[in-house]
Amino acid sequence: QVQLVESGGGLVQAGGSLRLSCAASGIIFSIKTMYWYRQAPGKQRELVASITSEGSTNYADSVKGRFTISRDNAKNTVRIQMNSLKPEDTAVYYCNTRLRGLGYWGQGTQVTVSS
Repeated sequence: QVQLVESGGGLVQAGGSLRLSCAASGIIFSIKTMYWYRQAPGKQRELVASITSEGSTNYADSVKGRFTISRDNAKNTVRIQMNSLKPEDTAVYYCNTRLRGLGYWGQGTQVTVSS
């Protein structure tokens, strides 16, 4: 079955950096578009970034220029490098992919940015 396991979250001061990773199994990773979402307390889950199988990327306006999504097909891993973090980036970050019309989610990793 499809499994997505996120790691790398933590507590960081504003202006700091974190790198999140998501290890995928149960899919042909190299052909899948991968997504990072986040959900802050009391808010809806929002799309942060995506990367296609060809490596094309898209970002939410709120993270453009600060976050970089990448993939390592040899390790079935998608990462997101988060720089210049702001308190409003505080959220649970989730990895996501889609297979046969279904969305699959990891358990999430908490990112907390202190001011």
